[in-house]
Amino acid sequence: MWDWPVRLLHWSLVASIVAAWVSSEQTGVAHENIGYASAAIVAARLLWGFAGNRYARFSHFVRGPGTTVAYLRAVARGRAARHLGHNPLGGAMVLALLACVGLLAVSGWALGTELLWGYAWPVRLHAAIAWTLVGLVALHVSGVVFTSWQHRENLVLAMITGKKKPPVQGDQD
Repeated sequence: MWDWPVRLLHWSLVASIVAAWVSSEQTGVAHENIGYASAAIVAARLLWGFAGNRYARFSHFVRGPGTTVAYLRAVARGRAARHLGHNPLGGAMVLALLACVGLLAVSGWALGTELLWGYAWPVRLHAAIAWTLVGLVALHVSGVVFTSWQHRENLVLAMITGKKKPPVQGDQD
């Protein structure tokens, strides 16, 4: 399933987001460095999304809107297929989370430039992106909990060990 680089990058990004949130009231060198680390993790995950193993590659789990909406409907009916890697909603969430963290890093960096120094709107934009990330994380965790319950498997443990239950008839991937 998920190889060690995917798992390492996932949990490193979790740690960097928590650290950035905790340090957000004391903006300064520590918060900036955490932001740069988050950006590096996102960049590494983007590279691994093209060079990694089958389950790490975006081409394997990122689906178009039609497939993703169809999967969402199947979830609502309680008939969503189990996937050995990310399901279509999970693939969309991966992209949304990576994009949001990337935007946070760019907006944070831009706050320190002479062009935007002293203006309030870039700070408000950075905060709005941060709150958007909080919402995405809440949706992500809810999706993991729901999918774990629906398919009777511990996806958090799978993201730690890299192993899921063996495939059964009807599984996708």
